[in-house]
Amino acid sequence: MQSFRTELENPIVERDILELERKIALFREGKIDEEKFRSLRLARGVYGQRQQGVQMIRIKLPYGRVTSSQLRRICKVSEEYSTGRLHITTRQDIQIHYVSLDRTPELWAELERDDVTLREACGNTVRNVTASELAGIDPKEPFDVTPYADATFRYFLRNPVCQEMGRKFKMSFSSSDEDIALSYLHDLGFIPKVKTVDGKEVRGFKVLLGGGLGSQPRHADMISEFVETDQIIPFTEAVLRIFDRHGERARRNKARMKFLVKDLGVEAFLDLVEKERKALPFSSFPLDFEDYESGKTLPNPESPTLEKEPGLDFELWKLTNVLPQKQKGYVAIGVKVPLGDFYIDQARALADLVEKYANNEVRFTLRQNFLIRDVREDLVPFFYQELQKIGLGQRGYNTLGDITACPGTDTCNLGIASSTGIAVELEKVILEEYPQYLQNQDLVIKISGCMNACGQHNMAHIGFQGMSMKSGKTVVPALQVLLGGGNLGDGNGRFADKVTKVPSRRGPQALRVLLDDFEKNAGGIDFLNYYDRQGQMYFYELLKELSDASTVTVSDSVDWGHNEAYEVAVGVGECAGVVIDLVATLLLEALEKLELGKEALEQGRWSDSIYHHYAGLINAAKALLLSEDTSTNSYANIISLFDEKFVETGKINMEGTFAEKVYQINQYEPTEEFAKAYAKQAMEVYSLLKTYREEEVEA
Repeated sequence: MQSFRTELENPIVERDILELERKIALFREGKIDEEKFRSLRLARGVYGQRQQGVQMIRIKLPYGRVTSSQLRRICKVSEEYSTGRLHITTRQDIQIHYVSLDRTPELWAELERDDVTLREACGNTVRNVTASELAGIDPKEPFDVTPYADATFRYFLRNPVCQEMGRKFKMSFSSSDEDIALSYLHDLGFIPKVKTVDGKEVRGFKVLLGGGLGSQPRHADMISEFVETDQIIPFTEAVLRIFDRHGERARRNKARMKFLVKDLGVEAFLDLVEKERKALPFSSFPLDFEDYESGKTLPNPESPTLEKEPGLDFELWKLTNVLPQKQKGYVAIGVKVPLGDFYIDQARALADLVEKYANNEVRFTLRQNFLIRDVREDLVPFFYQELQKIGLGQRGYNTLGDITACPGTDTCNLGIASSTGIAVELEKVILEEYPQYLQNQDLVIKISGCMNACGQHNMAHIGFQGMSMKSGKTVVPALQVLLGGGNLGDGNGRFADKVTKVPSRRGPQALRVLLDDFEKNAGGIDFLNYYDRQGQMYFYELLKELSDASTVTVSDSVDWGHNEAYEVAVGVGECAGVVIDLVATLLLEALEKLELGKEALEQGRWSDSIYHHYAGLINAAKALLLSEDTSTNSYANIISLFDEKFVETGKINMEGTFAEKVYQINQYEPTEEFAKAYAKQAMEVYSLLKTYREEEVEA
């Protein structure tokens, strides 16, 4: 563990990694509560998996971009610490599995040598900022959103505002009105727009707020047709502050932004956002996109020699896997990655290929593939040849035969049925029986292993969700069939209807029934219009025979990819720690936050200092409420209950209310003078609370 202590150039990153190492040791010693340790490790990309004693590591790749050197670094880490398999997620991350918890600090240190991070890849944080893989090359884009997505990622990474929110927070940047980054199902979604003001072109974004999937999908609200680009980061910070303060924290299934927006109402929520602006460190955050755009170059490598002339397979592949770019003479190549899984030998060959013959990067996509950009048109046959060599030359990129699926019961604790197993079978059906759909990019199949919708099943034309169903006393793996979802463009989408539930083993036949009916009766209209024309009950009747539980056979009890009879089971989590004093733990964490605030103050980071001190006060108040067996569900609730239980009763005398002191955070600009005054007050209040706790324990 000594190597990364001296070799990392960034002291902030080094301290982060050492802190993870220290907290792992404390957890092993039983000095940190399991729930608190879970929160800490998740915010550092370390996720428990279904198999006991090992972890899934999520590598955060903003807007899916990875350079050749970064890809090689990820391969090195996967080879040494994991299994050599790389899994692309629907948020453009890479996941590796079966990693020892104790080795995660050194793994992280290895990644950081090529500026690859785990920080905030999981947990109640701002998750990976996603963007259209076409950003910068899209012929339909008004401008390249890449620098704006990148600035958003960097601004909120390690930002004290979003380290311990009630739930995760997701953002996306689409490249055009086609909205392939799916703004309508994000907490915040941005679609680029341009308008002319006084004869000058002004850049901005259409902004959507409060979308989400899961068991209760919600379409985001369009809150502005045009927000200028320099206002995106201030607006986002204000939104996050309100979410952090008012978001649900007790009931996990109600803790996402979509529920807060629904409960408060859009206007009331935006009023709170507006009132928070005074407290922001920036009223405007302009980006120097000109330097980014002027620094972009196109590769012009020497032409390699083809080993043989391409044939019919190449021509079919080109139909779906080669995409036009706005840069004349160049194209992008879409690479289909079945189930999002590829391996380090493929990744290393890919890194060499794009470094020498493209623009030294690939971008992972929301459909678990990757895109090679800036390929000179005459090199397309060569790229096909090289991709074929490494097993990545399949046709059908972004078609019906390109199915999205989460890991499901393979590794996920929450998986109910095998999403990967059924995905393999459905792709076989399409390839062998419906090859014409390998050119159909208007139909989408997505699969999730449970209701959490990591596979985005409820926004697909045809979606499947892993479930279980009973046949007498027998429980068999099943699939909820959903139909009629889809992306309509420009921030509009629709969620699929739940039609019926069938045993998983009948999933391939369900797909056959749907496709046969569509081909026979649609009469040339697209699937969504056909679904609307026929109606939900029509499709229920169509699949009714397959859903009949009374006809379940022994073979239906074995899930796809398994040999043994199905058993409903939630994967085993980490071992439990010993019982500890949670009140003392919360007070210790409060002090840690106050110390972070003091450090930020010394460095002149006034806004960060104020927020750290604010969070420290909240943690200290929560500790005392816990000692009184008082439950809380939001930071705002903690503040009001503390006054009710301790200040109004005279148990703690602090000259005024706790709320008056804490809420100064959004009543003053984050100046040096206010930051110092707030820090002094926070330490005084913390001392009062700590003294009260010590006296209560001794009494």
